[in-house]
Amino acid sequence: MNMWQCTVCNYVYEPQLGDPDNSIQTGTSFEDLPDEWVCPVCGATSDLFVPYVNEEEL
Repeated sequence: MNMWQCTVCNYVYEPQLGDPDNSIQTGTSFEDLPDEWVCPVCGATSDLFVPYVNEEEL
């Protein structure tokens, strides 16, 4: 599963971790997040996320 990065604060959503503080179970893909889910760090909506690219692996 792909990771997604917030363009506001750079938080990276990792599906294998989920977002337990906001009742998102481990293994939940970004596409399956509820519409009302927001970045747990800055509150940005999911449309402000982009696919994460690990610059160190390029």
